Amino acid sequence: TTVRVIAECEQRRDVVVGDQPDVAALATVAAVRAAPDHRTFTAERDASGAAVAATDVELAFVDELGHRLDATDVPCEDPPSIPPRRRRRHGRHTGRTVSETRSNQLRGDEAMQERAEKWAGTMRGHRADGIALAHEDSWAGPGHTATPPRPDREAFEDDHLAPLATRASGAGDRVVEEEPDPFRTCFERDRDRILHDTAFRRLAGKTQVFVFPADHQRTRLTHALEVAQVARSVSQAIGLNVALTEAIAIGHDCGHGPGGHASEDALTPYVEEGYDHAVWGADVALVPLNLCAETLDGVRNHSWSRPAPATPEGEVVSWADRIAYVCHDFEDAVAANVVSPDQLPAIVRDRIGSDRSTQLGTLVRAMIQATADTGRIGMTTYYAEALAEFRRFNYEEVYLRPASNAQAEAVIAMLQALVEHYAAKPFLLPDGADLDAGSSEAFRAAVTYVGGMTDRFACRQAMALLDWERDRLPVGIDV
Repeated sequence: TTVRVIAECEQRRDVVVGDQPDVAALATVAAVRAAPDHRTFTAERDASGAAVAATDVELAFVDELGHRLDATDVPCEDPPSIPPRRRRRHGRHTGRTVSETRSNQLRGDEAMQERAEKWAGTMRGHRADGIALAHEDSWAGPGHTATPPRPDREAFEDDHLAPLATRASGAGDRVVEEEPDPFRTCFERDRDRILHDTAFRRLAGKTQVFVFPADHQRTRLTHALEVAQVARSVSQAIGLNVALTEAIAIGHDCGHGPGGHASEDALTPYVEEGYDHAVWGADVALVPLNLCAETLDGVRNHSWSRPAPATPEGEVVSWADRIAYVCHDFEDAVAANVVSPDQLPAIVRDRIGSDRSTQLGTLVRAMIQATADTGRIGMTTYYAEALAEFRRFNYEEVYLRPASNAQAEAVIAMLQALVEHYAAKPFLLPDGADLDAGSSEAFRAAVTYVGGMTDRFACRQAMALLDWERDRLPVGIDV
C-alpha cells in the first residue's frame, strides 16, 4: 500500500492510500515521522498495525492553494508528527505494479488538486455591491431592503397568533435581566441558546432506547429534534408561538442522565428532591442559559406525570413527546429485531397505520382536529385510544422486557458507583476542591456531574476509576 501524506505546516494534512483519496482525514497512518531534512519518512506501521516499508511513503508539501512545493521552499522547520488514529481501510495490497500504482496516484493527485483549487477560490467569497456573496452567480434577496426590528415582529405576532398563544415581549421574563436582541424575539433566543449548548449536544451520546445505538437508531438528541418537528407542525397549524414551542421541545430532555430513564432511579437517592429528568433539566442543566420562565416551565412540566404546563405551547410539546417516542421507538425496535411489524396491535394498524410516516401524520392531524372541535390542546378520542394501546405495547414488548430490565440494573449499578466515588473524592469534580467528602453538597455535585455524562463517558470513567469489568457495562436495550 502506498501512503502519501501532504502536510501544510500545522494547518492541513491529507492522506491518499493506494489510489483512493481521503481528503477530509488527518494522516491516519500510525507512527509516521518526518526526518529532519523534510525529504524522507520513517513509517513503522499503518492504521491496521501492519508493517509499512519506508520506501512506500512519500512526503509532499503544499501551499494554501494546494500547489506542491519543494522541501526547500517549506517555511516550517519541523513538519508535525502524525498522530496515531483509526481510519477507514480504503486500500490494501492489490498486487498492482509500481507503475500502475504511480499512474493511479497521479490521477488522484490531479483530482485533488482541482478540488483544492476550487475550495481555496471560495475563501473570501465573491464581491458585489460592497458585500461578499457565497456563489459567483448569486442573485438571491428578499426583494426589498426592509429589516423589521424585533418590536415590529412582536406586533405582527400579536396580530396574528391565536388569542391564548404566548406572546414574546422584549428580553423576556428571565432570572437575570438582559437587554433585548434587536431582531430576535426572546423565545427565538432561547431556542438558539439551547441548540448551541453542551447539554443539548451531549444528548447525541445519551440513550433513547438502545444503549450505544447503531447508526440509524435514535439518540436523545435525534428524539428531541423529532419532538420539535411534531410540536412545530401542531403549533403552527393552530396559531401558537412556534419559537417557544421549538425551544421547549429541543430542551425538554436536557436533564436526562446516561443510560436512559434508569438514570433517574440511579441518581434519585442522592438528592433531596429526587432526580426527575424534566425538573432537573429546567432547574439545573439549563440554568446557565438564563432562559425565559415560559421555556423553563415547558421543560419542567413536559412529562404527563407533572402538573400541566403554564402555556399552550408547553402542552403541545407534552403530546409531541409521546407521539414521537411511541412511533420511533417501535421503528427502532423493529429494525433491531426485538419486535416485528405484524405484532402491532390491530387497533394501532387500523386507526393510525403501521409505518412511522403514516402514524405521525395521523396523530398530528388528530391533535389539530381536537383543537378545531373544542378549542383545547389534546387529541380526538378515536386516535388517542390507539396511541395509548401503542404505548402499552411498547412498554410490554420493548421497554420492560427482561433484557431491558437487566440493562437498567447495569446502568443503575454503574452510575451509583460513580456518584459514590466522586462524592468520596470531590476534588475529582469540576469545582469540587472545596467540598467536604461525603457531604450532601458533594453528593449533589457528583449527581450533577454524572447526570451530565454521555453513555460512553460514564462507561469509560467507571472502567478507569473503578476498574469496572467490561461485562458489567450496560449494553443493548434500556428501559
